[in-house]
Amino acid sequence: MSELFTELPLGKFFESMVEKQPDHEFIVYPDRNLRFTYKEFDERVDNLAKGMLAIGIEKGDHVGIWAKNVPEWLTYMFATAKIGATIVTVNTAYQSHELEYVLKQSDMKALAMTDAFRDTSYFDIINELVPELKNCARGNLVSEKFPHLKFIFHVGQEKHRGMYNTNELLLLGMNYDDDEYQKIKDSVTQHDVINMQYTSGTEGFPKGVMLTSRNIVNDGFYIGENMNYTADDRLLLQVPLFHCFGTVLGVMAVITHGSTMVVLEEYDPLLAISSIQKEKCTSIYGVPTMFIGMMNHPMFDMFDMSSLRTGIMAGSTCPVETMKDAIEKMNMKEITSVYGLTEAAPGFTQTNAADSFEKKINTVGRKFPNIEVKIVDPETGEEVGVGEPGEIMCRGFNVMKGYYNMPEKTAETIEPDGWLHSGDLATVDEDGYYSIVGRIKDMIIRGGENIYPREIEEFLFTHECVQDVQVAGIPDEKYGEIVGAFIIKDEFPLTTSGKIQKYKLGDLGLKLLDERRERGEL
Repeated sequence: MSELFTELPLGKFFESMVEKQPDHEFIVYPDRNLRFTYKEFDERVDNLAKGMLAIGIEKGDHVGIWAKNVPEWLTYMFATAKIGATIVTVNTAYQSHELEYVLKQSDMKALAMTDAFRDTSYFDIINELVPELKNCARGNLVSEKFPHLKFIFHVGQEKHRGMYNTNELLLLGMNYDDDEYQKIKDSVTQHDVINMQYTSGTEGFPKGVMLTSRNIVNDGFYIGENMNYTADDRLLLQVPLFHCFGTVLGVMAVITHGSTMVVLEEYDPLLAISSIQKEKCTSIYGVPTMFIGMMNHPMFDMFDMSSLRTGIMAGSTCPVETMKDAIEKMNMKEITSVYGLTEAAPGFTQTNAADSFEKKINTVGRKFPNIEVKIVDPETGEEVGVGEPGEIMCRGFNVMKGYYNMPEKTAETIEPDGWLHSGDLATVDEDGYYSIVGRIKDMIIRGGENIYPREIEEFLFTHECVQDVQVAGIPDEKYGEIVGAFIIKDEFPLTTSGKIQKYKLGDLGLKLLDERRERGEL
């Protein structure tokens, strides 16, 4: 194994990039022409970090962020990293019971939040869960339900009872002692947990995945390398920052190559394609449904995609036809796909910009440097041969420290010798390219026969009337499971990170079959 790209913690690494190119654009919000150079952004980060220190946030504390991709999201992420606190990313779609679970399970000390997301009022939820907030002075919160929670930060200009807003923290930071700040920064190492992301909850209770600087900075570097990123690249980042797709595949790939991020607060197909033209973006990320939405937008042909060359399609199984369309219609001849999971920080295989068309559309590429990958029989644990399906596993710098406060779940997922279980079924060819054929729990076992949904999906995609399709198992008394193909009408049940919740499709299929039986159609 060769040496890793860097052993610096995130804060120090970013400062090294600021020194190299202080005046290079780092973040752009195209819908409001808001722009930060590397230096300007770093100055805001320093003031916010010092402001949090001034009120009592310390190394090791957990600070949540509950917001769409607003400009201050990344300021909080880098500020906590500099002082060795852990940013806890909170899903924007969470409702009251889900936020309650994460507040408790993560031992969160502070929560930074916006007003609302779509039709969900974050203020209503937090005041319902923490009624003490309405009657306390900011910084003096004592919550009966959440004993660790001491601060609520409002990400916005307005002042609210019991909360600091971001501007107040920035002002406090301007008066914090710089020498003390430097000592705290110097105490942070690359092995400290700086990022905690909750698994998307396609099944079971979400688990807090503990990730270090060493995990995510190096993972992001190898991701950017596979796309040949340089300082000249401009990534349109429209995937959510609360997920690894945004923070690692996006932010870490950008900072390790000195590139620029063009950020959208949330996915909007028209804003995306207009921003590509306006900012001359060279790269764009998305899950398949995002690319389908952009390319099928009635105004798509009005915009110039010629600046694009690369990007990532990931998040769920990538339909071959959608990949082909992105290459042809969006000029993404160097498009890549990344495979991984949050617990692997998240990527460990990726196609390369220079790979053949066939490899790009049929595989998820080869393994990253400094990572071992193997495919094993899920029953025996023995490695399988070329072309044989089994569970894909990895071991290396990218593997999480574990699930927060869940040692048993951690032991189930990471073997004593460091191998991480993915729960996904894959094959590898003679050239070392991996293909994902499904999840172990998604594999359909019909009368003892193993059926891989991906194979059926790809066949159905060849029909001109099928825009998107998912295949899932439906419980059946005779065969155990039968095959259900779900051709999209309005939308599939998705997590907010874009993953298809196939278990919900299986439930839907059973319901539809029962209704047909009641009508005497079966």
